[in-house]
Amino acid sequence: MSSVAIIINIAQLVNVREHSQLLMGTALAELPVIENAFVLIEDGLIAEYGHMYELELKVPQLPKYVIDAAGQFILPAWCDSHTHLLFAASRENEFIDKIKGLTYAEIAAKGGGILNSAEKLNNATEDELFVQAWKRLEEVSKLGTGAIEIKSGYGLTVEGELKMLRVIKKLKEKSALSIKSTFLGAHTYPLQFKENHQGYIDSIINDMLPVIAGENLADYIDVFCETGFFLPGEMEQICKAGLQYGLKPKLHVNQLNSIGGIEMGLKLNAVSLDHLETLNEQEINLLCNQQSMLSGKGHKETICTLLPTAAFFLRMGFQPARKLIDTGCAIALASDYNPGSSPSGNMNLVIAMSCIQMKMLPEEAINAATINGAFAMGVDNECGSITIGKKANLIFTKTIPSIAYLPYSFGSNLIDKVMINGQFI
Repeated sequence: MSSVAIIINIAQLVNVREHSQLLMGTALAELPVIENAFVLIEDGLIAEYGHMYELELKVPQLPKYVIDAAGQFILPAWCDSHTHLLFAASRENEFIDKIKGLTYAEIAAKGGGILNSAEKLNNATEDELFVQAWKRLEEVSKLGTGAIEIKSGYGLTVEGELKMLRVIKKLKEKSALSIKSTFLGAHTYPLQFKENHQGYIDSIINDMLPVIAGENLADYIDVFCETGFFLPGEMEQICKAGLQYGLKPKLHVNQLNSIGGIEMGLKLNAVSLDHLETLNEQEINLLCNQQSMLSGKGHKETICTLLPTAAFFLRMGFQPARKLIDTGCAIALASDYNPGSSPSGNMNLVIAMSCIQMKMLPEEAINAATINGAFAMGVDNECGSITIGKKANLIFTKTIPSIAYLPYSFGSNLIDKVMINGQFI
């Protein structure tokens, strides 16, 4: 495709914004749309847009490459801000265990779960991991994902964690998608450190973080704060060490139990607090009132990232999205793509499930999966909305009657094609 192209006759151009802004509370339901629209693309970026009646004024001379999108909706590509896309093998045997009634904790206790993935990953080569991850990236991009965060956390050794992060760095270099890397060495305690938690924390701080910083292998740091995994004080120690290297926290909290992860995450000024299946009223109020609680200069709102497909797969109660939105929180949606608790990177399903099971409006879900997702992974200046200067990462729908039809018709593939950096994939 030419470096200059124009898309015309767009039925609806969705999530058009002059400036990027994190959406909180009632603002999440505001989804600006232009009917019968055009978009001009130059060198992979959005250069202009507007109503078709403005075309001659805004674009006096049409480029040679013209795309007629009659009957189609165009949206910014999904921004999936929480995934574990890099893994060595699937875990469908544990899926059977869950059907038979074993809990997440019981599977982990018998050597399954994260430790299962760690064993397989440490036996795989960087090249093998890259090839597998590349196929998954291709799959999710065809489903409309244009920006994605990928975590380590299945190494649990110095060599394994560094291997994962080096593969993610290679994916960044080779892929057209916007990719962010998160160091999750604190995913669980390896068996040899089961009775020596501080020994493993020391390894993270002294053996892993200096190399990660030296090779520029991560953008963020994460900790799985949960009963039987890392306690809030341990999370604080790890995150403060990461912050010394410029790694801001994006944290797993309140998936299975409420143990103080919310309070600690807010204290650490986390970019996002993710999962949140087990929130109580006090924690919801803390999230709502975080601005007044954390009044230091430079504080940014912590985003609540909800992962409904993980709750679905584990047969847990869904996250209280409606309460969080109604109390004024900033919500993002992500897939949690991983082999154990959410083996799907399909953001279209995430959006449908958010509307069906969490009572989010279609407009709220789309905003949470685009502009707020972009903020939750630090790519809000380049992705997440139809804004001049942002990447032309676009979803072209098939002919649909309305934006609400996307989550309503949850079993249908309604994506016609996807554009990344101005190129169809």
